[in-house]
Amino acid sequence: MIKAAIFDLDGTLVNLPIDYGMLNKESREIIGTQHVEPITETVATLDTTLKQKVFDAWTDIEHYALPKMTKIKEGMKLYQHHSDKPRALVTMQGKKTVEKILTALNLSFQVIITREDSLDRTTQIRMAIKKLRLKPENVIVFGDRETDQNAAENVGCKFKMVK
Repeated sequence: MIKAAIFDLDGTLVNLPIDYGMLNKESREIIGTQHVEPITETVATLDTTLKQKVFDAWTDIEHYALPKMTKIKEGMKLYQHHSDKPRALVTMQGKKTVEKILTALNLSFQVIITREDSLDRTTQIRMAIKKLRLKPENVIVFGDRETDQNAAENVGCKFKMVK
């Protein structure tokens, strides 16, 4: 029995056209290396100071994309459909960006896990489930990527792909 829903943000509830080329360029300059992809894995290895600098640049790039953000109809329908259950959000977006998006779209979640909490989707889902105080088999995860599906299934949750 499904008792809670966990949603990914970008690609599931909204399309946020982030300029990843610019993010990678700025990250290379901050870190002082030529190879930063995949960005989440690279940033996870950085010390606190460098990580924060990359996060700040990432947030600036996200905020630049906000005016071009669009809703994803299927994701929004699923959000509404699960309005009677506790909901969690897991995202690689930053806390400041998430606050702006949730306010603009009038969305709310009992639990919000961002990149500042973890850069690993499996860990993010585990953290959300722990805060929801539920068993994984009672939670459904909605995402738009195979990595979301793999993370949900590795934790023991049900999964639905949003396109």
